[in-house]
Amino acid sequence: MKIDKKIIKELNEYLEEFNLTEIEITEKDTKIKVSKNIRSNVNQPSMVAYNSQPENNISENNQNNKNGIEITSPIIGTAYHAPEPGAKKFVELGKKIKKGDTIMIVEAMKTMNHVPSSSDGVVKEICIDDGQPVEFGQTLIVLE
Repeated sequence: MKIDKKIIKELNEYLEEFNLTEIEITEKDTKIKVSKNIRSNVNQPSMVAYNSQPENNISENNQNNKNGIEITSPIIGTAYHAPEPGAKKFVELGKKIKKGDTIMIVEAMKTMNHVPSSSDGVVKEICIDDGQPVEFGQTLIVLE
């Protein structure tokens, strides 16, 4: 099977343009999936998606402050606490989590993006309701 490199390049450009972590296309019997894993702490400008209060520029994955370690949304989308309705939630108040554990899923353009914890800690606060729209950089949870 020959894979068209132009399609992969185009999908990669969509990843960058829409700040996605994964994209997939299916044509006839060919399925191409392009994904990336970002673990940088680069400040990026906030993008406003919904008419909610503007957020301060927060680093992509965490920010230490007086309240604890904030884990923020890497993309605009809809946040979900569990992998599917009725399933066990990824995190609950008081739960100890490790760096890399999934804390929520943010759906963007019908793609489910797992949001990993960028630090070890205990869940002090869950800032987002299940099914709530989130903005880039918006705090999802706070760790102690």
